[in-house]
Amino acid sequence: MKIEICAFSGYKIRPGRGVRFVRMDGKPFLFANKKCFSRFSHKRNPRKIRWTQFYRKAHRKNKSALLKKKKTRRIVKKERGIVGASLDLINARRQQQKEMKTATLREQAIKELKERKRAKALRRKKEREERRKKKKTTEKKDKKRTQKEQNKKSKSKFNTKQKNIGRKY
Repeated sequence: MKIEICAFSGYKIRPGRGVRFVRMDGKPFLFANKKCFSRFSHKRNPRKIRWTQFYRKAHRKNKSALLKKKKTRRIVKKERGIVGASLDLINARRQQQKEMKTATLREQAIKELKERKRAKALRRKKEREERRKKKKTTEKKDKKRTQKEQNKKSKSKFNTKQKNIGRKY
C-alpha cells in the first residue's frame, strides 16, 4: 500500500482515492478530490490558500511538525592506542609533527624574504652601475666636445695670425 500526496493541497491520498491528471508534457499529478483539481486547473497558488499544507509550511503554522524534527546525534570520537603504541605516544608524535610543520613554514618564509632582499639589492647595484657608466660616457663625450671646440678655436686663432702676418708683407 503506497500512500501518495496531493499535488495541490499536500494531503495524504490512500489507494483507490483521488484523481490522476496527466498534463500535455506527460507529467502526472494526483489530487485528493475535485476541489483540489479545480483549484489547480484555475492556476491558483497553493501557498496562498489557507487550508493547504503548502500554506501551513510556508507560514509556519504546523507547530507539531516543527517539534517532531529529528535530533541529530553528536558523534563522539574516542581515540585508542594502536598495537605497539599507546595513546600518549601517538599524541606526542602529532604535536611534534605540528611543531615541525610550523618550523619548516617559518624557515621557508624567512628564506623567501632573504632571497627577495638579495634580489632587490642586486637590482639596485646593477642600476647604480648603469647610472655610473652613463655618467662616465656622458662626461667623456663632454670632454671630447670641449676639446674639439678648444682645438677649433686655437686653430682659427692660429690661422688668423698667419693671414694677418702674410698681409703685412
